[in-house]
Amino acid sequence: MAVYACPVCDYRYDESIGAPREGFPAGTAWSVVPDDWCCPDCGVREKLDFEAVPPAKGH
Repeated sequence: MAVYACPVCDYRYDESIGAPREGFPAGTAWSVVPDDWCCPDCGVREKLDFEAVPPAKGH
């Protein structure tokens, strides 16, 4: 599962964890999150601004 990070505050959306307080249960794919969804921590950036986090080496 992929991880995406907010470029402003480094909030991370991890598909395996989801964002339950935002209405996205664990396992929710990034593609399902609406494009106008804003970062829940800073509210500055929308989904389109998030950056994919490369997997850790060895995975």
